[in-house]
Amino acid sequence: MAKKDSYQEFLKEDFNKLFAGINLGDVQKHFLRSRWLDQVLWMEAKANSSRDRHYFLRITTIVGGVILPALVSLNINTTPKRDIIIWSTFGLSQIVAISAAIEEFFHYGERWRHYRRTVESLKTQGWQFSQLTGPYYNYASHEQAFNLFAGHVEDIIQRDVEIYATQVVQEKKEEKQNQEDHIFPQNTKITNSEEKKKEE
Repeated sequence: MAKKDSYQEFLKEDFNKLFAGINLGDVQKHFLRSRWLDQVLWMEAKANSSRDRHYFLRITTIVGGVILPALVSLNINTTPKRDIIIWSTFGLSQIVAISAAIEEFFHYGERWRHYRRTVESLKTQGWQFSQLTGPYYNYASHEQAFNLFAGHVEDIIQRDVEIYATQVVQEKKEEKQNQEDHIFPQNTKITNSEEKKKEE
């Protein structure tokens, strides 16, 4: 946790020093700190958090899945040890199932990759703007290139919001579809039984 906080502080301090050396107005520097840098630090933290949770859940599922067959295959006749093995197997199976279910529900792996792509895109725009390279190559000063930079930053943030919203909506549609798949077969059975009663 301390390493993550120190890295966040390093990024903040490093970019603030970079901004201080760029010839921009107060409003433009305020945009750099409050909009661009704020999003970079926030998404960096979200990417790291999602990565750590993804790794923890996946490793728990994989290691637990490897150990379970070994526990099941043990042939121990001693009652105390046998009870320990049985309860250990049951407990570990629950941990594996819960870990897999949490990862499947929250999609930490997808979130990690999503936040990482977005934050790296923002960083790239920031470095290119500071050096007047890439799309800002033809501009003589940072002040002239600022409107293009601000537009690119807003495009990246808007795209991030749209992708995230689309994923949430898609997950809700899939959940609703799964619920309907469980309901409709029951309704079909009820309808069929009612029709048979009428025929009789």
